[in-house]
Amino acid sequence: MISTSPLVRRGCTALSVFAMLALPLAARAQNAQDTIPRALTLGGAARLAAQQSSAALTARFQAEQAGARADQQRAALLPSLSANATRGGNTFNTVTFGIPFPGFSPTGTVIGPVNTVDVRASAQVPIFNFSSIRAWHSAQTNASASDAQASTAAQQAAAAAAGAYLATQRAAAQVDARRADSVLADSLLQIARSQIRAGVGVALDLTRAEAQVASVQAQLIAARNERDRAELTLRRALGLPLDAQLSLVDSLGALPILDTLPSERAAVARAMQRRPDLVAIDRQLLATQQTVSAIRSERLPSLAAFGNEGFLGGDMSHMLNTYTWGLEVSVPVFDGLRRSGRVQEQEAREKEIDERRRDLREQIATEVRGALLDMNSARQQLDAARERLRLAEQEVAQARERFRAGVAGNADVITASLDLNSSRNQVIDALTAYQSARVSLAQAQGAVTTLP
Repeated sequence: MISTSPLVRRGCTALSVFAMLALPLAARAQNAQDTIPRALTLGGAARLAAQQSSAALTARFQAEQAGARADQQRAALLPSLSANATRGGNTFNTVTFGIPFPGFSPTGTVIGPVNTVDVRASAQVPIFNFSSIRAWHSAQTNASASDAQASTAAQQAAAAAAGAYLATQRAAAQVDARRADSVLADSLLQIARSQIRAGVGVALDLTRAEAQVASVQAQLIAARNERDRAELTLRRALGLPLDAQLSLVDSLGALPILDTLPSERAAVARAMQRRPDLVAIDRQLLATQQTVSAIRSERLPSLAAFGNEGFLGGDMSHMLNTYTWGLEVSVPVFDGLRRSGRVQEQEAREKEIDERRRDLREQIATEVRGALLDMNSARQQLDAARERLRLAEQEVAQARERFRAGVAGNADVITASLDLNSSRNQVIDALTAYQSARVSLAQAQGAVTTLP
């Protein structure tokens, strides 16, 4: 059983990332350019998506609907007051009274009309209804669960934006790498041309150099296209206009890399405490338990007061004050076993939610451990890729010197430059894998919006 107070306050764990929800959606879309930070970091992108992405806003509006349903449920505990005024007339058939009146036809006589004017106020005040109280508590808990679900949607939107941010950084790093390849290819082409002019070169080396320049140029064009597409995806994830200007402060290589990984046990414990989807399912379980209690409480008597007071007469000039009041005790006796069926339904739902809760806890632990494994593996891959890049740069430098000195053709330089191209790609991929695992760990712990 979950030890949580039945009077759950809605929104008690709503994240601060929803501060912008007070603004109208249309106004935010119109002024979206003003919301773009000048320095958009990885964490800033995550928080911006949690604030204004479509998925986060949709979930927040659904939470508001759940809160409104709780308010509707509370209405059963509050007094109701109404007022009405009627003016009308009636005719009667005397035979319908069942009493033979002297002087009237035994087959019936129409009498009237009887005109009345009635101006009256009525009130009904629930005094005790334990079932309604428990039902209201259940609705409040469901509303609180919806708030937690909205927080989950915000975390998911933040993780998607962080992934798009990393994809944009990766694409930008690919463009930088291809530019460096272009500089190297142009350098080799100039060496080949100078050797041809000096009469010590061969046409094959010049052809190879020109082919390498063309190949690298094609790769650079493709890398620029990938970067532009990645920026479009990032704008979409952030909920920004597609023509908004982005300024990414971080570069892929400038993002932090941890020297040591956090303790697995501590990371899992933190996730169990912070994951909003686990909070949501805990509250769903509590709400179901409260619903079962509310249904069972329907067997208890309920007490209410009622009354009305007004003026009644044949016309407005002859109105007399009349009133009615009373106390009503309602005692359920037998409802055709309907309550029993509803209790069985809710108990089965309680078992279903409890099973989903157990599975979610295992899933959270798996996600945390998997992210830590990915971070450790990516860090090792990054060290190996950087070492390979260092050796590839050294190989290119040595092969270029041999080619410049004329003791070898540029075939070795071309081969070394291709290896350098591959090495740069491996470093970029390893950096992306590490940062993606870092975002996955933050998502597994429900802390994407706390990224720096």
